Amino acid sequence: MNKFSRKLVSLGTCIAICGTAVLTGGCSGNSSKSSSSNGGKIDMEALEKEEKGLKPDYSVNYDGIKTASINAGVSVHDPSILKVDDTYYIYGSHMSTAKSTDLRNWTSIGDGYDVNNPVYKNFLRNDDAFKYAGGAFSAIPTDDNGTHVWAPDVVYNKKQKKYFMYFCTSSTWNASNLCYATSESPEGPFEWQGALIYSGFTSDTLKDTDVLDYVSEDYAKEHYINNNGGMEEYNYNECPNAIDPTTFYDEDGKMWMVYGSWSGGIFLLEIDENTGKVIHPEADEKNNVDAYFGKRLIGGGHVAIEGPWIEYDKEAGYYYLFVSYGSLVSDGGYQIRVFRSKKVNGDYVDMKGNTPKPDSGDESFFGLKLSGNYMLPSLEKAYMATGHNSALIDTDGKRYIVNHTRFDDGTEAHEPRVHQYLLNEDGWPCMLPYATDGETVSEKGYDNEKIIGDYYVVDQDTTVDGNIAEPFKLIFTDKGSVFGKDIKGVWTVKDGTYYVTIKYNDDEFKGVFCEMNDEAGTKCMTFSAVSKNKSLWAVKYYK
Repeated sequence: MNKFSRKLVSLGTCIAICGTAVLTGGCSGNSSKSSSSNGGKIDMEALEKEEKGLKPDYSVNYDGIKTASINAGVSVHDPSILKVDDTYYIYGSHMSTAKSTDLRNWTSIGDGYDVNNPVYKNFLRNDDAFKYAGGAFSAIPTDDNGTHVWAPDVVYNKKQKKYFMYFCTSSTWNASNLCYATSESPEGPFEWQGALIYSGFTSDTLKDTDVLDYVSEDYAKEHYINNNGGMEEYNYNECPNAIDPTTFYDEDGKMWMVYGSWSGGIFLLEIDENTGKVIHPEADEKNNVDAYFGKRLIGGGHVAIEGPWIEYDKEAGYYYLFVSYGSLVSDGGYQIRVFRSKKVNGDYVDMKGNTPKPDSGDESFFGLKLSGNYMLPSLEKAYMATGHNSALIDTDGKRYIVNHTRFDDGTEAHEPRVHQYLLNEDGWPCMLPYATDGETVSEKGYDNEKIIGDYYVVDQDTTVDGNIAEPFKLIFTDKGSVFGKDIKGVWTVKDGTYYVTIKYNDDEFKGVFCEMNDEAGTKCMTFSAVSKNKSLWAVKYYK
């Protein structure tokens, strides 16, 4: 399903398994099989059968686990986060905006295509805002004769000391217009200032864009427009759809915008901090730089990659490029992936060192998958289509991923969710299983007694489909062994840290332990670990 129609839907290295001090990563002197005093539960029957070479029962049940559903209080699609003082703001498609002080409970401050929406000043009254796309009377009209304002992102322009909103108006699955607006306050009102990038044009509508201000007409027709037997169409396999803009500052203080969805991929342009407008580069075809659209970072060939967000992490020394794959409807396999680079303009690579290009084919083989469809203990219903995220490194150093999620309830209803993520020993993001509830990881790690026991584990494999990742059982023993159905392996913890390595079958997952609350408010031990572009999430209850 194309972007346009989908948007409308929205309203342990180890030689042996036997335990040694190296394997246990800080194991205490007590090597008995009994549960620890801290409540670390071990399925003794299953463990004894494993040690005798028998086949234990690894079935999963949730007996005694409380369930609940948190309610964000708002529906904000494609949430882009901004923190101002002690308040968090999220800006989303369809002119939806909300704020929070705890990242769980949100209050709407503006919603919908309403001329009285306090966040948007003159958008609906300004014909220029929809002159090219996004309205019924645009140069390229909307297919449904409605109004489309999608995926806004707000950044504080340090030079101008104003809040700049970057957003898109869109008419079809590739005819869109990146625009910007400004305000003195993060709550608006934002006033439309102008258009920046156009997409989806042909020779007839080229005159309605600013493309010819930067390239010749011959160049535009050769590179941006295809002629198939007398029928013109936008070169969507090579050129971007001008939507989903997000902006950020790099390590040198330069301002950038990353944008794109499906079509020609994800593109990068520098922003002139003095004006807030884009800086069009010199063409460099060898390095995938176009004089109008900027540099292609990943994607192309109309594969399902969209919703880019780049977060520079000074501590890690990387730029992290988050994107979403799939179709955003509940059964569309929508999910969060991440790549990283030492330089702002790439190359952005995944855990295998690869970058998806226009001729790479199936995008599912690329990018570390952080979150998709999943079920966990304490949830009343599975989470579906978790995607289109933004990210934040807070003033206290905590890192967060902010996304919308749908649910396995037969509807397309959605809410925002915020999860803390930690970096593993190799600097890859590990997203914690549950929505953040003020948890703080122990920098010195956790006692062995809190770690050993039975875990409910979800494997976020690399598929892009509507299937739900259901929990399976893994047993962590005090001797550093891991047992599960058709699984025998080892776990280790790096002394004095929360870093964990789990090895079984052909995988080596590196991740983090963190104690947190589940959605019913029950304290539990969790881990999140990644390997070969896959993520494992796990939950263990103390009693």
